[in-house]
Amino acid sequence: MVKAIAVLSGSEEVKGTIFFAQEGDGPTKVTGVISGLKPGLHGFHVHGFGDTTNGCLSTGAHFNPDGKEHGAPEDENRHAGDLGNVKAGEDGTATVEVSDLQIPLTGPNSIIGRAVVVHADPDDLGKGGHELSKSTGNAGGRLACGIIGLQA
Repeated sequence: MVKAIAVLSGSEEVKGTIFFAQEGDGPTKVTGVISGLKPGLHGFHVHGFGDTTNGCLSTGAHFNPDGKEHGAPEDENRHAGDLGNVKAGEDGTATVEVSDLQIPLTGPNSIIGRAVVVHADPDDLGKGGHELSKSTGNAGGRLACGIIGLQA
């Protein structure tokens, strides 16, 4: 079992801790809690760089080792880092529960050292018809991010 963690911080009051776990070549399970969000949906992605020198902006684009278009987690044509949306309740808290095969913790496409980002707006999953739908899901600004590191 390989485990990783990302502690989210950023603008406003958005904070959280995201845990990653992978058994063998199976899917990576992503769990955690994010607080300080506006109620509703927020884009949730793995971005390409574990660099926060310029806040969440320096995390780069969505992790996309295969050069595909943005899409939903269940789509065949999607960025590996496209994890869809998290939903914050009326209290501004979102519980994260994702299982995904395209974000391994080992091997050439490992997400260790990359970043996880929560966005201000819903991810349209590449289906919104906006000019940014096929690249970012038109998910708006980056509220918080954290570098994904190995966990003991």
